[in-house]
Amino acid sequence: MNPVEYRLPKEFDKSFIVFEERGPYFPCPWHYHPEYEFVMVDKSTGRRMVGDHIGFFDSGDLVFMAPSLPHVWINDSNYINGQANEEADAVVIHFLDTFLGENILHLPEMEPLTKILQLSQRGLLIKGNTKKQINSLMKSMTSQSGLGRLSSLFSIFDILGHSSEYEPLASPTYMKNTKEFYSDRYGKITDYILRNFQREITLNEVASQASMATTTFCNFFKEHYRMTFIEYLNTIRIGHVCKLLAQRDHNVVSIAYECGFNSLANFNRQFKRIKGMSPSEYRRTLEAKTT
Repeated sequence: MNPVEYRLPKEFDKSFIVFEERGPYFPCPWHYHPEYEFVMVDKSTGRRMVGDHIGFFDSGDLVFMAPSLPHVWINDSNYINGQANEEADAVVIHFLDTFLGENILHLPEMEPLTKILQLSQRGLLIKGNTKKQINSLMKSMTSQSGLGRLSSLFSIFDILGHSSEYEPLASPTYMKNTKEFYSDRYGKITDYILRNFQREITLNEVASQASMATTTFCNFFKEHYRMTFIEYLNTIRIGHVCKLLAQRDHNVVSIAYECGFNSLANFNRQFKRIKGMSPSEYRRTLEAKTT
């Protein structure tokens, strides 16, 4: 499954694109485009894939990405099935690095931003006070026009260019191997794991999705994902566990089985290996931060 190249229409009287994505769920498939992009999720939850990174998003999630970086936001099943209490809602900004002229990035005032643009080739998860400030500006931009809208974008550039509150998402080697990842095999593998990790998945099962023999698949997976299939699957499962642990109405045992672990001993072992603490300790840490 190759990523789809998206080209959004730009209004003739505007130099960059700002729009609100709202509906029962986010409809875009695995895709890329020639613009830089900010994605701020105002409402909804789910999984996001940026390059070779898979993580989970919640309301307030903010990501900044460079051109040609494949990505997709997949809502949780209650949104897709129409059972959520709210619509999925996000604010998106698209801009080209030449939207104000060919030499805009060569201006000395743009130097702090240039570093961020380079790092955004891996996708950046924006955090902390930086996220709060940029999210507020992005929400206001949907009703702005003219110089006010342009001024807000430059305020975002200034905030982000002088911040260290961000985390790269895709691996450092991802963009160097982009063409290798743009394959039917890669797309089928990642999509299949994302949609089925909550149940038992066998190596033979996933290898058949990629039309590979099991041994060939294991070698392919280790080379391109930099870990074994089982390690990757457990990483995704533990990520979902952490999301559910933040919801106090779920007990640890039910979470373990819901996320695809058939053995509590293995669940506890994998959680401690990935997070460095037990599930109960992780939940207590979360509770301490909110009290």
